[in-house]
Amino acid sequence: MQQRLRTTWRWLKYKYLMLMRAKGGASMVAMGFAIGIAVEMFTLPTLGFAFILIFPLVYVLKGNFPAALIGFVIGKLIYIPMIYPNRKVGAWVLPSHLSFHYSFLPEWVNNLLLENLKLIVGGIIDGALLGLLCYFPIKMSINGFKAKRKEKRRLNRARADANAMIK
Repeated sequence: MQQRLRTTWRWLKYKYLMLMRAKGGASMVAMGFAIGIAVEMFTLPTLGFAFILIFPLVYVLKGNFPAALIGFVIGKLIYIPMIYPNRKVGAWVLPSHLSFHYSFLPEWVNNLLLENLKLIVGGIIDGALLGLLCYFPIKMSINGFKAKRKEKRRLNRARADANAMIK
């Protein structure tokens, strides 16, 4: 069991390093994360069909797909607290007189459709804002990680050159 945990930890660390060193740079990783978290904010009311939007959005906006999946999972963790703001924003944006009155459906189904519409519209707006708020700190932290790694490699190279000259 302990060996399996150690192996899993090493695999996660390896994947993390791969993500930090991804081709395309920090902006692709940050864009992928922002796409993932934005799409998650309106995927629950759409019964998971919004997940399909990740694929074209990552392609069109030139994001990183693994980062989008990480953003999607993080979005799942914060979705429950975000339900209230999503519903409020959706209620502010949608017209107050909007209602569904299908005679063949019970009234509770009509109310459920209206609530889901509020969650979808509010989730799209809140998700876009969350994605925008996450983009810049992630990009800056990845650039900081890369700069620190570059400096460390430069120091190691200088140290190796100094040792070679001594010998």
